[in-house]
Amino acid sequence: MSKPALRKWIALGLALVVVGGLAWWLLAPAKPKAQFLTVAAKKADIESAVLATGALEAFQQVDVGAQVSGQIKSLKVDLGDSVKKGQLLAEIDPRLQQNDLKKAQATLNSTKAQKRAKEALLEQYRLEYQRQQTMNQADAGSRADLEKARAQLSSTQAELQVLDAQIAQAEIEVDTAQTNLGYTQITAPMDGVVIAVVTKEGQTVVSAQSAPTILILADLDTMTVKAEISEADVTKVQAGQKVYFTTLGEPDQRYYASLRNVEPAPTTVSDSASSSSSSSSSSSNTAIYYYGLFDVPNPGHRLRLSMTAQVHVVLAEAKDALSIPVSQLGKALGENRYEVAVLGKGRPERREITTGVRDNVNVQVLSGLSLGDKLVVGDNALQYTGDERRRRGPFGF
Repeated sequence: MSKPALRKWIALGLALVVVGGLAWWLLAPAKPKAQFLTVAAKKADIESAVLATGALEAFQQVDVGAQVSGQIKSLKVDLGDSVKKGQLLAEIDPRLQQNDLKKAQATLNSTKAQKRAKEALLEQYRLEYQRQQTMNQADAGSRADLEKARAQLSSTQAELQVLDAQIAQAEIEVDTAQTNLGYTQITAPMDGVVIAVVTKEGQTVVSAQSAPTILILADLDTMTVKAEISEADVTKVQAGQKVYFTTLGEPDQRYYASLRNVEPAPTTVSDSASSSSSSSSSSSNTAIYYYGLFDVPNPGHRLRLSMTAQVHVVLAEAKDALSIPVSQLGKALGENRYEVAVLGKGRPERREITTGVRDNVNVQVLSGLSLGDKLVVGDNALQYTGDERRRRGPFGF
């Protein structure tokens, strides 16, 4: 091939290379531009709280029982009635107690009559002793008669002392009989509501060993919540902390109060106080709870006994605080300091923040961010491959 022809083919090849490179540059797809998914720092109310489940109980509840045996003659109240302290609730047939009172009174009267007879006899023996003393001084009587008169006088004085003791005992028996007769009239020991009628009218009660319960009164104007606080949380709570709860029937209605007390012993001890071995025999894999107690007013008796309460014991709270999602916290730097990724001029920037109160969703930001700052949640890094993705990192830097 001649030199002119060779140069021609070389020039043609170079032209094809240039045209091919230009076409590839013009037609090749553009590198994807990173697009970041962000979330903005905003204002929110944040609350750190201990959650617990509890039950509603009456602030005060009394089992009204019978202290004497007998048949229930009449019941004066029905289930659900409101009663006042001292109001008559029930009557026990009083005939046995009335007879006991009459017997005790008769014994007392008899003993007093015996005392009056002894007092008259004592006066007689005193006069006889004085007469024997006079005669003995005049050598007109025998010494034996004087000693007999003295013995009769002393003996009668001792018998009077015995009768005084018997009278005191008889008076106690009369008082006891009067008290037992009063027990046949069963009255309310407090203001409250009849929440249970255990014994029916006409039923016989026997109080030989224990006082049988006739009905149960409860003060429903104030309710007590017993919240079960786990052993993991009990060290965080203390008396005086703000607390609120909701019920299953009204999940949007909050009832606020202050924590009154946290019982020192676990619930197993409180619930099984009669069993001395309950606290020592609990299994190591059994959850341990402690009762936290607080009281709430109950106007209209809307809250009822044994309702389930979803309780929140507030540990800390921040109103209208600058906040971000807890999930956006990066590397922990200690002392409530964290690293976060903030979208700057088109790309993420590392920034250190200081946090405050947090809940399960949001955390308060005390410093390091401003309202509206955007935190990087993610980007289109999945479009990058190989060394480029590893170089850019999860947030593109």
